[in-house]
Amino acid sequence: MRRLGTGIGWRPEIADAVERMPGIDWVEVVAENICPGHLPEPLLRLRERGVTVIPHGVSLGLGGADRPDRDRLTALAERAEALGAPLVTEHVAFVRAGGALTASPHLEAGHLLPVPRTRDALDVLCENVRIAQEALPVPLALENIAALFSWPGEELTEGQFLAELVERTGVRLLVDVANLHTNHVNRGEDPAEALAALPLDALAYVHVAGGFERDGVWHDSHAHPVPRPVLDILTCLAARVTPPGVLLERDDDFPGPAELERELEAIRGAVATGRADLAGPPPTTPPAPAGTTAPPSSAGPSPAAGATAGAEAGAVAVLAPAGARQRLGVGQAAVLSALVAGTPVPEGFDRVRLGVQARALAAKRAGVVAKVAPELPVILGEGYREAFLTYARVRPMTGGYRRDALDFAGHLLKVGRPADPRARRELRRWWLDRAGPAPRPRGLAARARVLLRRG
Repeated sequence: MRRLGTGIGWRPEIADAVERMPGIDWVEVVAENICPGHLPEPLLRLRERGVTVIPHGVSLGLGGADRPDRDRLTALAERAEALGAPLVTEHVAFVRAGGALTASPHLEAGHLLPVPRTRDALDVLCENVRIAQEALPVPLALENIAALFSWPGEELTEGQFLAELVERTGVRLLVDVANLHTNHVNRGEDPAEALAALPLDALAYVHVAGGFERDGVWHDSHAHPVPRPVLDILTCLAARVTPPGVLLERDDDFPGPAELERELEAIRGAVATGRADLAGPPPTTPPAPAGTTAPPSSAGPSPAAGATAGAEAGAVAVLAPAGARQRLGVGQAAVLSALVAGTPVPEGFDRVRLGVQARALAAKRAGVVAKVAPELPVILGEGYREAFLTYARVRPMTGGYRRDALDFAGHLLKVGRPADPRARRELRRWWLDRAGPAPRPRGLAARARVLLRRG
């Protein structure tokens, strides 16, 4: 695997700081946020300097029951080629459910949700990964995600699930150590045990990020400093294998350049500590972060060895068994409907945790809609957030966030909101400007031109 070094997630808000920051070997950009024919100038300048840029997808939903959308795969391939990227990355997650497969309404989560670690889910994921691999011009790496809830009746641990995925498809892994910490707090999963089972020979690179804990739940916010337990897991990983690259993710509440550089230096230090341990006798088990118990050592070949052998053999193309997609789809549709449409929580799930996830999804929708349509919080003022959360409780997202913004504004107008007539007129004007196939003409001259064309 190509050595990447130390990197940072490229975001427009910190583009200038990243460009001037010393010691940045590579950056990662959210694939859906860029257009291949119109790359941002700061990103182009980084590429001209020889900085590697990797597109990181968030919308494929390879863990979903449906086969990957061809248009989304084409778009991801175009971004990889436009950036000259050595690989592309995505997630082991589902992001939508419902539709023709389950004869139920199509629903969008607007977020990465965990797949059940079952044989059905693994079979479907493996087939979806092979479809994606065939459509992409460069290798694919998949990331483990953070989760607030668990599926009942899971048949595999995360390490076992990912090890078999690698063995069957030859896909590489993007290991997010912050997500391992999140799943330790939220689901009681031991990061040391996960690292011992992961096929680290397939490691593409590592993500590091911050979050916060509230009422016993860890929220993977990407908007807080990287905590010590996450750095400790990074050290444990580096004690087992030298990571080809390590990247700091930050998506909101961006600090100044000096603080970002301090976080990058702490990441370098955590890796260096682990590499010093790697130079000595290899540990039978990596030291677990505080509050965890290290698993017992086991005899026999490691999962990584088997995964590498499978990848070198070209991986085995196995189609998902008949019925696996529909069974997975029914389960995912029921869960997503409970999260975004207020339907009953499926049997076996933790109702409290699903409630936390539902509120988190609604809050994220409100925040992202405010970013993609910044006029709405201005028009609605302080009442924007409450109005959107009320709307989101029973009206799931069925398209992207821009469609969500338009639907929200249309809903408010239907129910006579906002109460202030001036604000309502402004909202109606905003909605009309965007609801049609083309923006409405403005001003008397523009309207006259339209009338002349019609005449």
